[in-house]
Amino acid sequence: MRRWLPAYLALAVIWGNSFFFIKIAVGELHPLQVSFNRMVIGAAILLAAVLIGRKALPRDPRLWGHFQIASIVLTTLPFTLFAWGEQYVSSVVAAIWNATTPLCTLAFTLMLRAEKPTASRMAGLGLGFAGVMVVLGVWQPMAGGQLGGSLACFGAALCYGVGGAYMGRFITGRRTEAPVVLAAGQLLSGAVQLGVITAVAGVPLVDTTASAEVWWSMLGLGGFGTGIAYLLLYWVQGQAGVTTTSTVTYLLPVFAAASGVVVLGEALTWNQPAGAAVILVAIALTQGAIRLGRRSAVPVDGPTPDRAAANSSDV
Repeated sequence: MRRWLPAYLALAVIWGNSFFFIKIAVGELHPLQVSFNRMVIGAAILLAAVLIGRKALPRDPRLWGHFQIASIVLTTLPFTLFAWGEQYVSSVVAAIWNATTPLCTLAFTLMLRAEKPTASRMAGLGLGFAGVMVVLGVWQPMAGGQLGGSLACFGAALCYGVGGAYMGRFITGRRTEAPVVLAAGQLLSGAVQLGVITAVAGVPLVDTTASAEVWWSMLGLGGFGTGIAYLLLYWVQGQAGVTTTSTVTYLLPVFAAASGVVVLGEALTWNQPAGAAVILVAIALTQGAIRLGRRSAVPVDGPTPDRAAANSSDV
């Protein structure tokens, strides 16, 4: 833990404040512009790191195929969904939805029969669903696009759940490429995808009329929240595994609240932190920190994505 914990905590701080930068950027930019520009900035930083480290991008066409798939579910879709959703919900609420990622990861692995549906896991998923309903405040009407914004952010967390399992199976366990090379390859693939999508949608790739404040936010989002964060993500996943790394999302609402409430003056209703607490308890149930029975969960029909990554990288 001493090897990866500092990078893990740095990732929590960076990603927790990414929602703050997104909130500022979507005040003037189209969601696709936010996604595309953060990807370009992040990819540029990692490509520079590859050159400085005198490394080379992968030549394996199969790996580039995996990059394309991973980019769809880990960057292209979720980045755009979060940017669209934060037009209607606060940065803190977006971070709370992001905290459901471990539940989404588990639901995906259960669907693939890579994990056994134990009582604790099923109870955790049910409790997590209840926590989502509390965050949404289903007993009260939602103004404007709040429902759509929340569902968009939850959809982004679902994408992360799928993508985390995919990365653990096909990318992060590789020993022939350094983490910076893998991260650069994925972000480069995502930048190309978003460039094509943005152009086809008829949205300008760059908005030269945006204020300096917005572009400073984009530099923070792309440089730290994308470039440096993805380098840390690949490194921590290689050291600690996919499932352990996904728990970084527990901490994001804390840092998001610090910047959103204190700096942006965002307001929280009682049900949002209450629902977040329920979701965290649900995650603890699914991961065995709280047990309903004596028997611990064991994988069936093959290794879990986390164990697959661990086995292939001797973690």
